[in-house]
This record gives sequence, C-alpha cells and structure tokens, in this order.
Amino acid sequence: MVPRLYVTADLAAGQHLSLDERAAHYLRNVLRRAVGDPVQVFNGRDGEYAATISKCDKRLVELTLDSQQRLQDSGPDIWLCFAPLKKDAVDFLVEKATELGVAAFRPVFTQNTAASRLNLDRLTANTIEAAEQCERLTLPKVAEPVSLDQCLSSWDNNRHILLCAEAGDALPMADALHRFTGTPSKPNSWAILCGPEGGFARTELDRLTKLPFVTPVGLGPRILRADTAALAALSIFQAVIGDGKLRPPQSIRPSR
Repeated sequence: MVPRLYVTADLAAGQHLSLDERAAHYLRNVLRRAVGDPVQVFNGRDGEYAATISKCDKRLVELTLDSQQRLQDSGPDIWLCFAPLKKDAVDFLVEKATELGVAAFRPVFTQNTAASRLNLDRLTANTIEAAEQCERLTLPKVAEPVSLDQCLSSWDNNRHILLCAEAGDALPMADALHRFTGTPSKPNSWAILCGPEGGFARTELDRLTKLPFVTPVGLGPRILRADTAALAALSIFQAVIGDGKLRPPQSIRPSR
C-alpha cells in the first residue's frame, strides 16, 4: 500500500514539500520508507496528489509532488454534536465517525455529562489518522466544547438537528429522514445530537423538542451506549440521504 498523509500546505504539481515532524517520523521510522518511494498527500482543499520522497534523513523528509490523482470533494454537511465521553470512548467515537464522513465534531456539555474536559489536540490527531486510513479527502473540524445552552443560543436555524431521543415521541430515524426526502423544506445542512451516558435530562428533551429545527428520532428498542448511538445515527443518515450509496473511486479500490 502507498502511504497516505495529511498535510497543511497548498498542493500543486512539481512542488517540493517538507513534512512536519509527525508525518516525517511516520514515513522514516515507522514505515522505513526511503528516497524514491511513492506517497499520496491531501490537505482537505486541493484534492489528492501522488508524490515521491526526494529527501529523507534525520533532519528532513521532503516530497516532490507529481500529478493530481483525485479532485477535491466535500461530502454531506453533517455535524456530530455529542456529550463528551471518557477517553477511550471518545477516541473510538471520533475515529469511527471520521470514517463515516462526519464534517465536524461539536462537543456539548449537558446536565448528565460525566467527562469534564476534552483533549482537543488528541482528538484532532485521531481525525487525521482516520482520514488518512479511510481515503477521505477532507478533515473534520473539532470545535471547542460548549454548554447545551451556548450551543442552542448561537445555533443557525438552517442547520436541522436530528435529536437522538431515548424517551418521548420519536419516529424511527430512517422514517424521519424519508419524510424530508424530495420536499421543498429538506435542509442542506444537518446535525446529529446525542446525549451523554446518563441520557438527556427531561428538561433538556422538553426544550429541544419544542424547537422548530429539531426532529426527535429513535434508534430502535434497545438503550444504546452513547458512542454506539452516535455511530448508529450517523450510519443511518449516510445510508438514507448521505453518501452511503456511493462507491470508492476506482483508483483506490484494492486490485484482486
């Protein structure tokens, strides 16, 4: 497999690109690649480029960019708003949600949230590694945590919230999404909102369900873990109105 790396620099054919410490260490010390070996790079803006290692020593790993292999795409505009979880659970959630195509992570402190802080640098590193592995061309944004009150007070009403409600009236999520399909009111921007391990407080659910840009949805008869619920909801969204019907580009499918 040709290594695939996220970089921050602008990309263009013929450009020489010096890698940062993370990417240089990965190529040089983990994969033990050398001058002349192929690499693929992306930055979330300019598509994906083939490259060749042109310099590799203890001080510097440099690439020379060849041709563009894939044009930039954006994917569905779907955010994941979630109550912060404990370290292992939130790491797992961020990694898998990145693979499932989420566009942004918005941590939200609710009344029953157990975790009190998040390491945003670590979460961003998790998104980079997952994006490199799953062949996506964009990198999800990781926002600073806010309270539920702050989140709702600054919310853009044009972004529709799918509220994963463990109590109260709610349509199965797929049915709720199908109701939007083909209607003039179908939003272009979406968010999935999942509660903490202890669930939303009754007052929070009451407030949320009264908002015109919120649709309560159900995920089945079982009470799911917070990370499971978020990933299940994201999977359903992508399957019904997201990019779940698309296939990987022919250029990145494994040969048989």
